[in-house]
Amino acid sequence: MSNVTSIIGRMIRDCVEPVPPAPGNRLLAGLSPSDLALLTPHLERVSFAVGDYITRAGDPIDGFCFLEQGIAGVLDALEDDRRYAVGLIGAEGFIGWPLLMGDDRAPYDVTMRAEHGEALRISAPALLAAADASPTLRTALLRFVHVFMLQMGRTIVSSLAHPIDRRMARWILLYHDRVQADEICMTHEEFRLMLGVRRSSITDALHRLEEDQAIRALRARVVVQDRAKLLLLAGDTYGRPEQEYARLLR
Repeated sequence: MSNVTSIIGRMIRDCVEPVPPAPGNRLLAGLSPSDLALLTPHLERVSFAVGDYITRAGDPIDGFCFLEQGIAGVLDALEDDRRYAVGLIGAEGFIGWPLLMGDDRAPYDVTMRAEHGEALRISAPALLAAADASPTLRTALLRFVHVFMLQMGRTIVSSLAHPIDRRMARWILLYHDRVQADEICMTHEEFRLMLGVRRSSITDALHRLEEDQAIRALRARVVVQDRAKLLLLAGDTYGRPEQEYARLLR
């Protein structure tokens, strides 16, 4: 009788206790159950407002953040404090990757852009211990780092080789991939971080994209009207890192 009571009790508890939801972060959601189980007890939910710093260049890295919503802009700075975007991270990846490569200091500023962010945070010791315990987990994390390096490399090549219109189309696509709707908060300052050009050049490029009916530019916002036209304009400035992510991590 006691065994039956115990079984019934477990069944009741299973019905009442909430099952932890699947993570909104695509990298975490793609892990094997055993690898995810190594991380789940250590994950805590955190929020970021637009403009909040997730890491500051030169500061110690004390944890990893797996975004579930929002866009993290990875910014590099020159000596006169001018900052430029070198990459974006959303729900496809995580922040804190230098620790996996042996560096405990943040090389870049990472800030929330365009919309507020929700993330799952894990301390550095907990994630590093999990990665040491599971080669498959470490491989998945390093594959994302590889894809992000490809994105940064394409940013450099695009800045050197392509006109502003194509570069702007690429950045809009990168944002569009990581937000919840077609309307994106993108100010002239946002475009300056990405393109490194004067305000007048940004305005001219926005007008040309509007003339092509690819976007509609509003005050401090961009509405994506025709993604196919943005893809056509961006050409080979966009696509390779995204294809590699699908190949390696899905």
